[in-house]
Amino acid sequence: MAISDPLGLTAQGLPTLQRQNKRLDFEQLAKVIRDYQVSEIVVGYPLRLSGMEGIQSDKMQLFAEELRKKFGLPVHLWDERLTSSQANRILRATDLSIKKRGQAVDRMAAVLILQNWMEARSSS
Repeated sequence: MAISDPLGLTAQGLPTLQRQNKRLDFEQLAKVIRDYQVSEIVVGYPLRLSGMEGIQSDKMQLFAEELRKKFGLPVHLWDERLTSSQANRILRATDLSIKKRGQAVDRMAAVLILQNWMEARSSS
């Protein structure tokens, strides 16, 4: 997960939500939304490298709709292609151990998704 600064200029990583079950997962999300006064949600949208939608894309569309209904907030799907490999590339340049780097990939990918969405939004 990632959150933007109050001005919506930069994204900062939050701890990865460890999935348990839908009820507990939504409780954790509700806490993040409350604690950080979230007004919009950006969800990574898994497209194939060709840009075509697939089974995972359909699942994320359903999840995004569930988030909209549950929290009453705008939910945006954003292309997440190559963010994990980009995150790995960035993290390889750090002094993190392989184990810690593996744990940081999801957080860094979330930061990249949110940052890319914010930059695209500000340039339009």
